[in-house]
Amino acid sequence: MMKNKSTILVVDDDRTHRDMLKTLLTKWGYLIEEADDGQVAIDLVETKPYDLILMDIKMIKISGLVALAEIKKINPAIPVIIMTAFSSVQTAVDALKKGAYDYLTKPFDFDKLKLTIQRSLEHTQLKKENIQLRESLGKNFDCTNIIGKHASMQKLIQTVSQVAQTDATVLINGESGTGKELIAGAIHYNSHRKEGPFIKINCAAITETLLESELFGHEKGAFTGATRRKEGKFQLANNGSLFLDEISETSMSMQVKLLRALQEREITPVGGEKPIQIDTRIIAATNKNLVNLIASDDFREDLYYRLNVINLRVPPLRERTGDIQLLAQHFLKIYCKKNNRSIKGFTPDGIGKLTYHNWPGNVRELMNTIERSVILSTQDYLGDDEIQIEDKNLGALSTADKGRDMIELGNKPLQEIEKIAILKMLDKTENNKSETARRLGIARRTLHLKLKEYGVMD
Repeated sequence: MMKNKSTILVVDDDRTHRDMLKTLLTKWGYLIEEADDGQVAIDLVETKPYDLILMDIKMIKISGLVALAEIKKINPAIPVIIMTAFSSVQTAVDALKKGAYDYLTKPFDFDKLKLTIQRSLEHTQLKKENIQLRESLGKNFDCTNIIGKHASMQKLIQTVSQVAQTDATVLINGESGTGKELIAGAIHYNSHRKEGPFIKINCAAITETLLESELFGHEKGAFTGATRRKEGKFQLANNGSLFLDEISETSMSMQVKLLRALQEREITPVGGEKPIQIDTRIIAATNKNLVNLIASDDFREDLYYRLNVINLRVPPLRERTGDIQLLAQHFLKIYCKKNNRSIKGFTPDGIGKLTYHNWPGNVRELMNTIERSVILSTQDYLGDDEIQIEDKNLGALSTADKGRDMIELGNKPLQEIEKIAILKMLDKTENNKSETARRLGIARRTLHLKLKEYGVMD
């Protein structure tokens, strides 16, 4: 027996025509219910979410157009195909204006009827999948999924929640791998634009010539190979948000065009003459200091001020080492599930190794390290030897395998590892206790107590 058959409601006051459609549609594999009047159809829609309605436009009691308008109020997601023997352009326009998916005239071309029904159901299914995907993405980009107890991260999360409610242009600063795209997504999916598209483009990954076409679109024949008209990212992101990653890598000529788009809220496709109005929120990101680039004439100052309405800085992982264990546990759960593993956690020397590492690749590097370690480990807990931190020159090796100049943590108790981590960070900050506490994600008072305990307090 066929599973998940689509249910079609056939609405027609002509009994013979209903019977014909029921026989035909049943043969095509659909479940059929019937209504002999528009009011009956309205009543049925209030009790059941049909997959499709096939409705005659001219009926004695309530017409198809009237019923269509009422059905759309009850359940706007149900596609309605209008049928009529009275071919009229105006009637078709009225039906489409009221929300009909399509319009067919009697007598039917059965191939066209079959194709129209298939397309309608496929369109509805695609809309459902898009909604589910948007909801799923929304959950992934929820502010609660931005992990970090460090004060700098808590402040960032609070600011993101505030900024998301506005349409302000946002510039996100942060090293590679810190999670700038996650922040951009959180801004979009927590805003009033969340039902609109969230379009992303990496400005460094595309040549200047192609970047203009990608951002602004192009007209047919605009250049060699432009065989059709193409909408750009600005248009695709209309009523939503456009994330311009690595904005610092754009050329000066491209920056002029971006500035105009932000100022005028309009773009002109390559090869086009007429400007197109856009309603797109801009979120840009960079891992470089734009102020320094302005000083060296590599970035336009006027564009910087257009982008820098709200400035968000995502701290590198080395500045919030107190969050490393929290993030590691989070990624462990994700990759154990993904790879069907049952690793229970980390050993003290494993946590020590994670805390000691400087993480130049930030959260992305930590994430990749945990996934690699989960895949390769044969133990119940990830220890020093199981945590595969990649050396850029030597590949993924354990501490025992690396001939690097570092303190051996493997056999030391957790208290000793903690002491080593604190003293090393104190050395990095040139004995700046406030900065040391901030980077470790602990209170300054806690740091003082620890240093007093170690006997190294001034």
